[in-house]
Amino acid sequence: MTTSSVLRRYTPFASASLQGLLQYRSTFAMSALTASTAAGVQIFLWRAVYTSRDGGLPGGFDLPQLTTYVLLAQVLGLLQASRVDEEVAGEVQRGDIAISLLRPVNYPLTRFVAGLPVSLSNAVLVAVPVMTLYALLLPLAVPSWTGAVLFTFSAGLSLVIGFGVNLLVGLAGFITTNIWGVRVVKDSVVALFAGQVVPLSLMPGPLAAVAHALPFQGMVDSPLRLLLGRYDGVAGALGILLGQAVWAGVLTALAALAWNSAVRHVEVLGG
Repeated sequence: MTTSSVLRRYTPFASASLQGLLQYRSTFAMSALTASTAAGVQIFLWRAVYTSRDGGLPGGFDLPQLTTYVLLAQVLGLLQASRVDEEVAGEVQRGDIAISLLRPVNYPLTRFVAGLPVSLSNAVLVAVPVMTLYALLLPLAVPSWTGAVLFTFSAGLSLVIGFGVNLLVGLAGFITTNIWGVRVVKDSVVALFAGQVVPLSLMPGPLAAVAHALPFQGMVDSPLRLLLGRYDGVAGALGILLGQAVWAGVLTALAALAWNSAVRHVEVLGG
């Protein structure tokens, strides 16, 4: 199958998702308010703790770097919120998954394509205003061009990792009739071990070791380390990107296996 035929087949899913988003434009205003409030709580809490600390900041941060890390950690968390897990589980519970099985397309790929407009819309309509607001209020670290380019590639890989995690959680809807509890646990675990709550370099040694052994660091901490230049030379940057690429491949493979297994044992709930 050629690239053009793949685009023709899957572009309508992205277009439909974008049209659905634009029907509820007020949600972007609410998302911006929620994101700016959450970021503000985190930023001013960290600044209150460390501006009064003698001997500088731990983890090799200065105050603008720490502020930038905390702000962008919230932004990256927002970009991961593509609702894939909720929508997949909802289709299973309503029985709509039966229609998806009849379509001559790859279901996981359609969910990824449909989720991209959500992430990109959040980036443009929510993340940019929030970042602009805090850039006017507080001194932020200015990344190098190299850091910005590396961050762009790394952020793309982080979306794939986040999608794999969310799709696996959504497919849990084939096992349990309600994934609310699974989603709550997932959100908490990801926020902690991705570096969204606490930068991984500030975690105690054993907890940091667990975080570095899990894929979640590739969703937040890895892109921000590259953006802020917190790596050892070219080899260090390539190592971070390679680690993300490996986890993206592993999670994609796991999601494909989980989907194939679910299809073989599918039982539409309520029908």
